[in-house]
Amino acid sequence: MSLIDVYARADLMFERGEGVYLYDTKGRRYLDFTAGVAVLSLGHCHPVLIETLTNQAGKLWHVSNLFRIAEQERVAALLCAHTFADAAFFCNSGGEAWETAIKMIRRYHDRQGHKKRWRVITFEGAFHGRSLTAIAAAGPGPMLDGFGPVSKGFDLVPVDNFNRLRSAITDETAAICLEPVQGEGGIYPFADKQLVEIRRICDEFDLLLLVDEIQAGIGRTGRVLAHEWAEITPDIACLAKGLGGGFPVGATIARKHVAEAMIPGSHGSTFGGNPLAMAIAAKILEIITEPDFLSHVQKTGAFLKEQLIEVQQQYPQVITQVRGHGLMIGLVVTCPPGELVSALREEGLLTVPARRETVRFLPPLIVDEAACAAACDTLKKVLAKRAEIEKETHS
Repeated sequence: MSLIDVYARADLMFERGEGVYLYDTKGRRYLDFTAGVAVLSLGHCHPVLIETLTNQAGKLWHVSNLFRIAEQERVAALLCAHTFADAAFFCNSGGEAWETAIKMIRRYHDRQGHKKRWRVITFEGAFHGRSLTAIAAAGPGPMLDGFGPVSKGFDLVPVDNFNRLRSAITDETAAICLEPVQGEGGIYPFADKQLVEIRRICDEFDLLLLVDEIQAGIGRTGRVLAHEWAEITPDIACLAKGLGGGFPVGATIARKHVAEAMIPGSHGSTFGGNPLAMAIAAKILEIITEPDFLSHVQKTGAFLKEQLIEVQQQYPQVITQVRGHGLMIGLVVTCPPGELVSALREEGLLTVPARRETVRFLPPLIVDEAACAAACDTLKKVLAKRAEIEKETHS
């Protein structure tokens, strides 16, 4: 193949999708609980999104940010109306959104006369993207292999040790960055009381709080943004994935005091906020903020988690924990996660491995209880087969 070999791809190719299902080139149907890794918030080929994209494609694709873009202003207004933020910047991916947030943090403190403040405290298990600074922020591990020297500016601390967090704060510390629910790190949620205390520490030391909502945001946990469960107010958030529903889009949103540090020429993006992406993002925001949508995510997520806990209780030797919020749920397993993911795929269920020995269940937000029950039945079938094989092996 002519592709650079950086992905451990499954030998499977899809030709179409509909709702929560994917169909491969042989016509086999799969229940999709990956949603493109928490991207397809409204599932595959949602008819409203097809109509929205088609209409916009016939009018305007790209003009660049040399000019006002009506769709961009509309999405910014929607984001600010439904979140803590006062202003938004648009780009093309979560990695770009996170890099933008780091630049905003540094520039804010520079404008405040705190020129020594540039370092950011991050947490063990974090994942913020694949850029050189993002992999440095995540700390030691395979992502850094071969990419030295490591970019400076990040101080890693445990997720559950406030003494270590406080001791990491120096005169150079500018911000604390966290994922309210770590995604790649194994669907590891910060407790509400942890988030409240981190916000308090930021206030005490005059630090900015950056929440990475790239995977957990845009309705995934049953709130527009995941940190809302703790009733805290961050200073900056980065978004992507579900915001575009499959169309590449990222956003960095901020409170007024931070946003005002950015002026013309301080940052930019050629493709960011183009009319095609913004048309989709606007429609997704309109839909997920409808009165019953997030309550559906909460209800369906609770049902899925309850069903998965029942499976865990039936097979505690394989599944040791079920954790997460809404439709962002992880199974902590005793076997290699990729092994279980492969077995589920063979039975027609698509899931995602993660660190901390975790298998992620990330269905589209439109999933219903029947599909969740079907996914759990498939999981039980796979675990029953595994138990039978182990029984025969040891007999």
